[in-house]
Amino acid sequence: MHHRLAADLDRLPALLELTRQRATAFLDALPDRPVVPVVKAPEEVPLPEHGVGLQGALAEFGERWEPGLSAGAGPRYLGFVTGGATPAALAGDWLTAAADQNSNSSLDGTGQHLERETVDWLRRLFGLSARHRGTFVSGATMSNTVGLAIAREWLGERLGVSVSEDGVAALGRVRVLSGSAHSSVSKAFSVLGLGRSALTPVATLPGREAVDPAALEKALRAADGPCVVVANAGTVNTADFDDLRAIAALRERHDFWLHVDGAFGAFAALSPDHAHLADGLDLADSVCIDLHKWLNVPYDSAVQFTRRQDLQSRVFRNAAAYLGPLGDNPDLVHLTPENSHRLRALAAWFTLRAYGRDGHREIVERCVAGARTLGRAVEDTDGLRLLAPVRLNVVCFTLDREPSAGRLARLAEELADEVFFTPTVYAGVPALRAAFSNWRTTPEDVERIVRALRGAMGGAR
Repeated sequence: MHHRLAADLDRLPALLELTRQRATAFLDALPDRPVVPVVKAPEEVPLPEHGVGLQGALAEFGERWEPGLSAGAGPRYLGFVTGGATPAALAGDWLTAAADQNSNSSLDGTGQHLERETVDWLRRLFGLSARHRGTFVSGATMSNTVGLAIAREWLGERLGVSVSEDGVAALGRVRVLSGSAHSSVSKAFSVLGLGRSALTPVATLPGREAVDPAALEKALRAADGPCVVVANAGTVNTADFDDLRAIAALRERHDFWLHVDGAFGAFAALSPDHAHLADGLDLADSVCIDLHKWLNVPYDSAVQFTRRQDLQSRVFRNAAAYLGPLGDNPDLVHLTPENSHRLRALAAWFTLRAYGRDGHREIVERCVAGARTLGRAVEDTDGLRLLAPVRLNVVCFTLDREPSAGRLARLAEELADEVFFTPTVYAGVPALRAAFSNWRTTPEDVERIVRALRGAMGGAR
């Protein structure tokens, strides 16, 4: 064994303690750390011929890289839709790395048994029936891609061809309809060979990002054959929701696969006051839910649900002598593009077991309350304008006069020590978006954000 490896192995408990101390110090500093530090990237160094051991690597990481890391795990990082890692999820993730399980095969089956239990807990958490079966993937983009790959196979089934065997050319022209599809949906179509142009935008309701059901039915009549509908349970700009029950009812007259992108909006189901937004989620044929958002588990983690796991295994089956058979309960290797993946489910298992439904409901409701507080503050601050109602956890706002991407970027940069917003465009207007999804965010953090925002704008009305 290499002498550096042997030395680190001999000192492993002490070195892991040093690692724990560094991790704890980083987390303890989150409340006061600049949310997005403005630092120069370190100069590149060549690949070392001779290593310095784990302790040396820890020291160099602390000197060269840690100062530039954002407080993305902290309470005032409101960009994108980003959660943190609950204490239990963090412990689960550390144990995931320590155990280093590949949970895809029944030949070494404990990992996939744990994943199946966790998926079943998640299914119940989101109010999905037992007809839905799921598997872990790396994020919402992969969840959408897997769900739409199953939809692609369903289209072949309806047309009497096998896409998994004969290729996407056997389908001919594919129509996919959506009101406000996330950018990852177009990316999925590119990956799946359907082409980005397969997506046909459908008119939304006035002043909304939710699809107009009447316009959708008109588009379905024009589709002339089976197609795919991508619905939203929470759009990124305004957390708007399509009427999932109204869309599903259209299947009585039209032939389509219903995929629901509920990356973060599905978590509305946890709150009695907001569960109506996600009503009808169980009627979908496939569902995307991103766990490193509002479940607050570390990157990368999402879950994909479908009613047609038989089609899913037809798409992703992997035939090899060392792999288990498909059967009625296929090994996980037959359900996603990955032949191997880390035991992602463990972090989710830990946080669900540690805090239960009520703990995660409290996180959701506290985040929603924070978003509403910020929304009211925007309305009461001179120079700012709220662009959409705060329906759930997203606040979309802009400058009241002469909004431009440049002016908003300067405002966001001025606030970067205190809070991180991401830029967007809503209804043609450049804007900033704040998404509340971190378990650490408290009312005190929201007030701190409001003070910083009003300070940058010159005060309240």
